[in-house]
Amino acid sequence: MWALTVSEHPDQRWDDLARFWEAMDWPEGSRVEIIEGIITVSPAREPRHHLIVERVQRLLYSVIPDDRRMFQRSAISVPSCLGMFIPDLLVAPVGERAEAESHIPAALAELVVEVTSRSNAQHDRVSKPAAYATAGIPLYLLVDRWAPGGPTATLFGEPKGDVYRVLRAVEFGDPITLPDPFGVTIDTGEFPVD
Repeated sequence: MWALTVSEHPDQRWDDLARFWEAMDWPEGSRVEIIEGIITVSPAREPRHHLIVERVQRLLYSVIPDDRRMFQRSAISVPSCLGMFIPDLLVAPVGERAEAESHIPAALAELVVEVTSRSNAQHDRVSKPAAYATAGIPLYLLVDRWAPGGPTATLFGEPKGDVYRVLRAVEFGDPITLPDPFGVTIDTGEFPVD
């Protein structure tokens, strides 16, 4: 992973970052995000990562209401935190995203799912939840394959300021249930472990 910063002028910093992020021809398959004002480029994810995302996506497709859409690898912006994030999955209302836009305002998201990789685990545990909570995203599911005590899944909710409350936390092997409007139980025992 590498990082790049641009203009430090407070009034133009977000606009400069967003413009640079949109204009660059980034490496194929990489994930390019703005995290705390720093443009970060992560390598393509490995197959085990994708297996977890695919499992959660299949379950969510069976329960999301018709007036919601699920996006994989779509950018969401949190300008107040100098953040442009590409979560593994996000659920947002239909019709809230113009086709010409390169990102979705984070405040529209109802659920964000991140699956950690070695190179981004700290961002998924600290920087991103703070930004997602600041944006008021109601639910954040963190599937942490690299948690210090072993693989875990944690559901965060009830954002207040830049902090979430932990609603549920389980070790891989135990089920975790998402509340309404999703109302689905995810069997983390089906997730590959490293």
